Amino acid sequence: MSRHHHHRKDGIDPVGRSRARRRALQAVYAWQMSGADVRNVIAQFAHEQAHEVADLEYFEDLVRGVDKHHADLDVALAPFLDRGVEEVDPIERAMLRISAYELRHRLDVPYRVIINEALETVKRFGSEHGHTYVNGVLDKAAAEWRAVEIQGSRAK
Repeated sequence: MSRHHHHRKDGIDPVGRSRARRRALQAVYAWQMSGADVRNVIAQFAHEQAHEVADLEYFEDLVRGVDKHHADLDVALAPFLDRGVEEVDPIERAMLRISAYELRHRLDVPYRVIINEALETVKRFGSEHGHTYVNGVLDKAAAEWRAVEIQGSRAK
């Protein structure tokens, strides 16, 4: 396996971003559990994982974004949840917050990519049925928050 993977013309490295999301999930999970300062969490992960996170910038953006916006993200997610956000399994809660941040603040990333990545990531770390729950919530959220994009893709 060579270390070099092909970059797309737009300079986005999908493999690097997948890794960045996995690390972000672990970092947000650690932050939720410990309540530590997010800068310390980022520093710790960046230091330990620097060689593994191909897209360190994206990783930091996700973790900082969740930290900065988590109150708004939680309010935005609430209508799509069947329980309080704090009652959601912590891995799923971390993933929902990250994906909500991406859906609402990273309009450069297609909603389908965000949802698919969330499902793959939760399958890796979460409970057996976690990805089904996350999928249901994000599908409903995306339908509202990315309505223009979704309608555009259907119209083609």
